[in-house]
Amino acid sequence: MRTQMQKAEAFRALHARPGAFIIPNPWEAGTAKLLAAMGFEALATTSLGLANMLGSSTVSLDAIIDNCRVISEATDLPVNADLENCGADDPKTAAKAIARAAEAGAVGGSIEDSTGDRDKPIYEFSLAVERVQAAVEAARALPFPFTLTARAENLLWGRNDLDDTIKRLQAFEAVGADVLYSPGVHDIDTIRTVVSSVTKPFNLVMGFADPTLTVDQIAAAGVKRISVGGAMARHALAAFLRSAHEMKDQGAFTFVRDMAPVKEVRAAFG
Repeated sequence: MRTQMQKAEAFRALHARPGAFIIPNPWEAGTAKLLAAMGFEALATTSLGLANMLGSSTVSLDAIIDNCRVISEATDLPVNADLENCGADDPKTAAKAIARAAEAGAVGGSIEDSTGDRDKPIYEFSLAVERVQAAVEAARALPFPFTLTARAENLLWGRNDLDDTIKRLQAFEAVGADVLYSPGVHDIDTIRTVVSSVTKPFNLVMGFADPTLTVDQIAAAGVKRISVGGAMARHALAAFLRSAHEMKDQGAFTFVRDMAPVKEVRAAFG
């Protein structure tokens, strides 16, 4: 197994090489092992996927950290942790989640400017920047190069202010974030606009982007990292629901024809 330093260096190298790379989002050990067996080079946790698989719409920071540990231990790949708002409003308290993610095996992680409060979903600008700066300082205090991603969440919460989103990303970059991320950027022209506004690597999540876009098109627009968030978990739930509806509504079982090949699963699970 690679050391955490080796994983961290490999993760940094993915962000430095030409082109874009895909970082898929497993939600537990089995899906992590399947993705590793297919040859993906890094993995990212998904708080939404985890919550859905636990039968909930939200998930605690403790559960996020536990899930991060499970996925980090499942394979030899670098893991980026989806830490949501890092479990706290206060910058110093939120920044403690970075060390917790590192202790759980992650070599990267994100902090976002979404509050978790539907009435006031986005942190005020200066507080959002202070939170990212505190997370950067926590990441730099670690004994390996932890890759910190800063997320501007406006577009997911009905605040369709692209100028403010870009302003936030630029401010996050200025205080030291390694990767920038604004989920909800959808079309290729907007993607180009956002990516060209920053100089650090940009993460595009395909769960909210135009699904007809290809890796080549996304890379040509300047995106470095492509994730899918909770999309794979929700796709798995869709297959589960289709099979359940077939049994309940039709009394049929043709879905078994589409089961994962047992040889492929056994090979991945060792």
